[in-house]
Amino acid sequence: MKILLNVQLWLVALSLILLSIKAKASTSEIKLPQPELKGRISVEEAISKRRSVRDLKPEPIDMAQLSQILWAAQGITGSGWLRAAPSAGALYPLEIYAVVGAVEGLEAGVYHYDPENHSIRREIEGDLRQQLSNAALRQEPISDAPVDIVITAIYERTRQKYRERATRYVHIEVGHAAQNVYLQAETMGLGTVIIGAFYDDRVKEVLGLKDEEPLAIMPVGKK
Repeated sequence: MKILLNVQLWLVALSLILLSIKAKASTSEIKLPQPELKGRISVEEAISKRRSVRDLKPEPIDMAQLSQILWAAQGITGSGWLRAAPSAGALYPLEIYAVVGAVEGLEAGVYHYDPENHSIRREIEGDLRQQLSNAALRQEPISDAPVDIVITAIYERTRQKYRERATRYVHIEVGHAAQNVYLQAETMGLGTVIIGAFYDDRVKEVLGLKDEEPLAIMPVGKK
């Protein structure tokens, strides 16, 4: 009888632990607003107006704007989990991070984008825009913009199929994703610039990266 009671108590304790873990996981994932599929200007107009903008205002952007930017970079757009940017072999080596400093309704921190659930998860707390700027030769757009989009890559995802061509294919894909961010920003009256001048190891340290290589930083904000 005593053994049975102990087993029951152990099962109850285990259930409580599992519920606690599940609750923590569900609260740490932040669902983003659904992306709009029709903009206020045409793709032709967005292309004609697209420019690299370094003078970005520190004013906050909202969650809907952040959602749209992340979706444009790597969001799901079709069956089979096809994404907004083309990828060699549909292997999707890119990962997207948002280094948030001033987004309405969102605490400062480093957030990892989950395309399948169109959600973000905070990986690091606190405003790290200045540290990221320091790792990128102190470029002011990174520290000034309300959010910095960082595109990283896990080369092995592509290398397992394409071997020595993998690096080329991954770099082509970064260009696709970055242009999507440029055009999406333009449709919302926002500005961005792609930055490739940074110390890789220092950016990895700021973001806590291990198996990923940082390839581009894109500050996004109001012009």
